Amino acid sequence: MRRLFRFSIAVVALVLGLTGCAEEAAPEFGEDAVILDVRTPEEYAAGHLEGAVLLDFNGGQFAAELPNLDPDAEYVVYCRSGNRAGQAVALMEKAGIGAATNAGSLEQAAKATGLAVVE
Repeated sequence: MRRLFRFSIAVVALVLGLTGCAEEAAPEFGEDAVILDVRTPEEYAAGHLEGAVLLDFNGGQFAAELPNLDPDAEYVVYCRSGNRAGQAVALMEKAGIGAATNAGSLEQAAKATGLAVVE
């Protein structure tokens, strides 16, 4: 009985371990997706995704521009860690924008979109 229990635990551990190694599918973004950088102007100046639009979340610029965003457009939002981007996406969804994705940090967003980081 103990052998069966140990074997079962080993199989479950193996399956869970292999599941953790599975590669996540990269998100697909349309060519017309609008890239929003919700960091501060200083963070943006230090490096941002090519073509990104700066809408400073903490400085109020994002909140001021939210009503002007096209509800039918696709948005990819990033910040330093993904926190501000997550908050921005939640506000966008409340405002009726259905296609908004939190791409996380600058590095994660660059990888997900394939866009270059520029200064």
